[in-house]
Amino acid sequence: MADARTDQDASSQELANTRTDWAEDRTMLANERTFAAWMRTGMACVALALGLKAVFGTTDYPWVAKIVAEIFILCGILIFWAAVRKCQKTQARMDAHDAQAQSVANMRIVACILTAGAMATGVILWLL
Repeated sequence: MADARTDQDASSQELANTRTDWAEDRTMLANERTFAAWMRTGMACVALALGLKAVFGTTDYPWVAKIVAEIFILCGILIFWAAVRKCQKTQARMDAHDAQAQSVANMRIVACILTAGAMATGVILWLL
């Protein structure tokens, strides 16, 4: 009787550990989805900057439109790097079990590429 109880407790503990492992894996995957959402938000800021330039570019004071557009470009760049930082902190707290998380290096590469694109967009806006 005692052996059956011990086996049941061990089985129960294994199931609990498996559920915890899966929960950590789901959290890691959610972290990657959140990173992607932050990247989209940053790109939306850059798109808004382009829209502002297009809408207000023919005003008597085009430099005002350019300055406001640059604010949104800088905001987008800050969002890119805030996403990397938050994602890195979350990954540091998690242990991968069955899911393979994206490396922080890959996320930094994406942020670098988007930052370079946003900066190039800012330069082009000033040259137009």
